[in-house]
Amino acid sequence: MSYATINPFTEEQLKSFPNATSDEIAAALDKGHSAYKKWKKTSFAKRALIMQKAADLLREQLDDYAKIITLEMGKLYAEAKAETLLAAEIFEYYAVHAEHQLAPQILPVASCKGSRAKIVYEPQGILFAVEPWNFPYYQVARIIAPQLSAGNVVLLKHAGNVPQCAEAMEKLMHEAGLEDGAFQNLFPTHDQIAEIIADPRVCGVALTGSEKAGAIVASQAGQALKKCTMELGGADAFIVLNDADVEKAAKWAVYGRHWNAGQVCVSAKRIIVEDGVYDKFVELYRKGVKELRMGDPMDSSTTLAPLSSRNAAESLKRQVKEAVEKGAKAEEIALDLPGKGYFVRPVILTNLEKDNPARQWEFFGPVTSLFRAKDAAHAIEIANDSPYGLGGSIFTKDEQKGAELARQIETGMVYINHPTMVKADLPFGGVKRSGFGRELLELGLKEFVNAKLIGIADIDSPF
Repeated sequence: MSYATINPFTEEQLKSFPNATSDEIAAALDKGHSAYKKWKKTSFAKRALIMQKAADLLREQLDDYAKIITLEMGKLYAEAKAETLLAAEIFEYYAVHAEHQLAPQILPVASCKGSRAKIVYEPQGILFAVEPWNFPYYQVARIIAPQLSAGNVVLLKHAGNVPQCAEAMEKLMHEAGLEDGAFQNLFPTHDQIAEIIADPRVCGVALTGSEKAGAIVASQAGQALKKCTMELGGADAFIVLNDADVEKAAKWAVYGRHWNAGQVCVSAKRIIVEDGVYDKFVELYRKGVKELRMGDPMDSSTTLAPLSSRNAAESLKRQVKEAVEKGAKAEEIALDLPGKGYFVRPVILTNLEKDNPARQWEFFGPVTSLFRAKDAAHAIEIANDSPYGLGGSIFTKDEQKGAELARQIETGMVYINHPTMVKADLPFGGVKRSGFGRELLELGLKEFVNAKLIGIADIDSPF
């Protein structure tokens, strides 16, 4: 496994990093376990100060942190700044809420007079986090802010193309005053990943990434009898009903499909439009996509970034080619291509019939799968005809109707009149092949703690 910074716009390799040695992995586990013994005893007040300091540092050094994201994975600079601020908001959320959310829960014990019981939430040890490149700060903050707040410690294996982002997050927590060893970035090989998971001091594994990676890591966690959470792929449905504000829906669809160059698990990948407004919507959507501009992601006039790597761009093009070979119709939007960079022109796919396997695929880039629905019930049917179940959205002027239909969509998240959102104070997670477990809020905070029952009995005799 290689770790290197290759600028997706210039296509230049700027820096490479060696894989960790076996001794370095062993030392990191030892150091993490020693840090855990101290960190678990640290007061909530001190933990909160460190989380808040991390948030403050990200805001104070916003430009510096954001530039690393753009340099390594090509995200538009404005989007990189927004991601950095989102990470700060996550740290701040747990600085404010973690102590209350982890307070002991008193249980009523009606069956035994004089008895009392409570659940206390205790940390368990080292958590191993395997994170992706498409949101290199947000994804890390999403796991370390709650787990560190709970008293666990974290080892990070980040994606191979964002090593400087990984190091930046480690540096951030050090500067924020975190216990030495409580958060460490590693550059392990595939074999070393399995060794880390198997170590008895590791209490669990959190992965955000592809189905393939998730299946491998979940299998390794299962063999080691470790709990894991999996945040995997998605093919979110973006449903537009006849009573929707079509212009608004089209604008949000262009954004929802093309932010971060379409490299988002919760991107609006499958646009499903009710028959009565289909033609109007498609006209507006096509017009909006044609107005996108490819170019330098540091340039504020650029609205469509390059993909993260040459392999990502070539794989996406191969997917489109295969979809067409199997019967789909592809309309490429002829945007001006820069002379360099891993760019892919936007593509709108139609005629994705039920016998075309591409109907079930996730396209991780600016490729739209477009469907015409006979009515709202048909739209829901198309939405659920997917192996994924991450997010989705419904556009309608009748919010109550939208909420009722949302209950019928088989996903972890559904939004009315907005593409799937990521926020510091909203939970994140899916079902089906999109994974299991939740991150953020109290749900994420308690994923890797021990919910321990303490019962006190005041009974004179067992008879």
